[in-house]
Amino acid sequence: MDFELELESLNLPSDQKRPFVIAGPCSAETEEQVMTTAKQLAIKGCHMFRAGVWKPRTKPGGFEGHGEPALKWMAQVKEETGMLIGTEVATPEHVELAMKYGIDLMWIGARTTANPFAMQQLADAMQGLDIPVLIKNPVNPDLELWIGALERINKAGVKKLGVIHRGFSSFEKSMYRNAPMWQIPIELRRRIPNLPICCDPSHMGGRRELIAPLSQQALDLGFDGLMIESHCDPDNAWSDAKQQLTPEVCDYVVGMLVTRQEVFTTEGIKLLRQQIDKIDNDLMELLAKRMRVCREIGQYKKEHNIQVLQTGRYNEILDKRGVQGSLLGMSDQFAKQIFEHIHEESVRQQLEIVNKQ
Repeated sequence: MDFELELESLNLPSDQKRPFVIAGPCSAETEEQVMTTAKQLAIKGCHMFRAGVWKPRTKPGGFEGHGEPALKWMAQVKEETGMLIGTEVATPEHVELAMKYGIDLMWIGARTTANPFAMQQLADAMQGLDIPVLIKNPVNPDLELWIGALERINKAGVKKLGVIHRGFSSFEKSMYRNAPMWQIPIELRRRIPNLPICCDPSHMGGRRELIAPLSQQALDLGFDGLMIESHCDPDNAWSDAKQQLTPEVCDYVVGMLVTRQEVFTTEGIKLLRQQIDKIDNDLMELLAKRMRVCREIGQYKKEHNIQVLQTGRYNEILDKRGVQGSLLGMSDQFAKQIFEHIHEESVRQQLEIVNKQ
């Protein structure tokens, strides 16, 4: 990318054996609910408390947050427990009020990230802000849009930047509320290696039983921390009840997570990686050989005036390789996706031949 982010450490608190965890209810519902949840989390060793103060819903008519009065409760949490406090902001007015009440961390939600106009307004309001700002991925799987949001905030002088991966919306039915699509944050880390990445397993899973496995998977992929929704009475929460944990269960889940060390070099891994490199080279040579045959087919189609795309043959390939992948211990969807890309390149090369004068 043309713009290189200027980043500083977030300096978010964490225990040596645990990742940093931001925990708290989806919404700040009442003063009693906020204080009860916060105190229970503080007893369990939580260092950072989160709650949604402004809660625009998908459809109007639901609970949309208390706004400024709830910020007073958040400030009270900070004063009485010593925890740092964080909330979501979506407008310049939100930023101004959050700073007024001593918010220690702000995050920007998925719907806002997807809107460059809104992001620029927030960037203008955050000029020179010296607290951590975390940006959730946009609703749809668009890495450039996510990076663009980071660039806007960074250009405003905000250097304590990180992201929250909460998964992506999909029309297709899935066990997840928002599909993880781990390859997108992995590519983000490749592009910006020193960018802190936090996982939001609550919004990703949409169900409390998925929070633990998603959290572990995020840590296994090298994520830096977690944002987990925790409520003193989750079954009666005013928003997103199914994806919230009690502070006690939240502490249990975090305590069971395994934080793995990044190993740069061991002799055993070195030998295995050499095998991987050899196999990858063989794969590339086989793909090149397959493309040569595809080009010969393209020449035949040109000479006999046959259309390039043969839908029946394409479906046959996907079905056959999907079953084969499953039998060989791979996901059938994974195998199909590979051959979708191979077929796409085959068609591209055949079109070049057919249309060449």
